[in-house]
Amino acid sequence: MTAFDKIDRFEKALGEFTGAPYVVMTDCCTHAIELCMLYDLVEHCEFTAFTYLSIPMIMHKLEISYRHLQEEWIGEYRFHGTRIWDSARLLKKGMYRPGMKQCLSFGYDKPLHLGRGGAIILDDAVAYKHLIEMRSDGRDLSISPWETQKEFRVGYHYRPTIEEAIHANIILETYAKDPQPPKYHQYPDLRNIVIRD
Repeated sequence: MTAFDKIDRFEKALGEFTGAPYVVMTDCCTHAIELCMLYDLVEHCEFTAFTYLSIPMIMHKLEISYRHLQEEWIGEYRFHGTRIWDSARLLKKGMYRPGMKQCLSFGYDKPLHLGRGGAIILDDAVAYKHLIEMRSDGRDLSISPWETQKEFRVGYHYRPTIEEAIHANIILETYAKDPQPPKYHQYPDLRNIVIRD
């Protein structure tokens, strides 16, 4: 069994739980959202003003124009104008929405609390293959050893650790037996901050 097989095992288990045909585990939810924005070539979106600071940071980094909305949410919210959701505070059986890309967080205060990590759940086979490669430094995981791969798409070092994937499997088994409803989390109004280069 390779290191990637252990990640793949968790991805399959999470897909079964959420109802998503495909899962891409990442090192954090912010990077999951970033990969989705990059893959979908998002140029503009609108989203709640009450979210974590890393979200407008992604927009600045990728030069995506955005507008904040007066929108409260519990569990997840959508990036309007896209098929991308920030589902960082939600984890429930059958939660996947067909045609969407939902990004989950496994942070310390999230439903599946690894301390760090995230995932993209989706049903697009072509996007899945591309996102797996993007997450893995542009590597085609069917080529081993990787040093024999001669052509790479631009990739990112956003792969989770093997230990995180193993731990995630254990926690998901426990969580599936006693899932928790999402709770309201108070975020500051990001319309009151300034981000400088």
